[in-house]
Amino acid sequence: MSVDIDIAGLPAERIVFETSPLAELGVALHALAEPGHHPGLHGWATATAASLEPCLADRLHEADFLWRHTFSDIFMPFAGLRGGDGRPGVTLAEDLDLLDRMDDERFVLAALEFVCSASYSTGGPSPLTDARTRARALEMAAARGPRQTEFTERLLADPAAVRAWTRRLFEDCEQAFFADTWQRVRVLLAADARHKTEILRRKGLGEALTAVSAALSLDESGSRIQADKLSQGRTTAVDPAVGAGLTFVPSHFGWPHLMILHAPGWRPVVHYPVGAPELPGPASVELLKLRLEALAHPMRLRLCRNIARSPYTTGELADANGITAPEVSRHLAVLKKAGLITTRRRGRYVMHQLDLTVVARLGSDFLEGILR
Repeated sequence: MSVDIDIAGLPAERIVFETSPLAELGVALHALAEPGHHPGLHGWATATAASLEPCLADRLHEADFLWRHTFSDIFMPFAGLRGGDGRPGVTLAEDLDLLDRMDDERFVLAALEFVCSASYSTGGPSPLTDARTRARALEMAAARGPRQTEFTERLLADPAAVRAWTRRLFEDCEQAFFADTWQRVRVLLAADARHKTEILRRKGLGEALTAVSAALSLDESGSRIQADKLSQGRTTAVDPAVGAGLTFVPSHFGWPHLMILHAPGWRPVVHYPVGAPELPGPASVELLKLRLEALAHPMRLRLCRNIARSPYTTGELADANGITAPEVSRHLAVLKKAGLITTRRRGRYVMHQLDLTVVARLGSDFLEGILR
């Protein structure tokens, strides 16, 4: 599974690395709402949450579905403006000005991603003009709770008022905590954007993608970027209706999330984390699937118990578990294909041992894979 970005014919100068205060505010709010996703930010999240005025905390709670379980595209308005240059603002105010320029239909669809995530890649008619889509949005909001229902009703009745309310909320976040936070992280993010731009210029897109994330790759033809994710999607960076371009946005608060904006009619955006924990590169989604499937079999778990303690030969494992040597070999082949065991020859014997480093990383690989 992957999210693919078509870049065939995209001029190199239309691939840019830029910082975005509004996008960073979005992931900062997500880290506040879901601290379990961001273990390295517990101290910041706890201190920031404790410092919020009760009124602002209540307002954030009122709209946290915009950033808690999904990441609404309203945090990247620069990608949704027809005829724009695909570049975010330098300040939060400039990003919010871009949000104000977005037409009502785009704003509403972006704000309703939490009820329309299943059709995110395919698009569809606006709930402002299509009665069936409107009824579906209200039905999905009702299934999620009264706050979501009330927000959706307000949004569909008066998009301009909700847009103004949202802007005030983000401005109050800036005054309460984000101005100081952005002042601290923007230098790091700007430096990362410059560094990646230099890699792109000197070594090409393939090297730049590798520097951004191990989950990104360029196909052999150089015409498609693939993001290794547990979701399926496809978009293009050369849509003449919105303008050619691809924007990479670094994030201090983003890890472990690698987010790809791939909504129809929007420029694609890759929102990637910098300063991730010092761990080996995460396993691909396919390799993670292989490993979990390999360990799902009870006999292979029993074999792992043996070879976790010391190296065993095939014959020893067969004797210890009451099965034939060919059966052991078949199970070991599955574990080896998944990269879970190592083998080495000792004289005429082949010894098998569980790779404890790989197994110890399964938990973090699983979390990063499903949260990426």
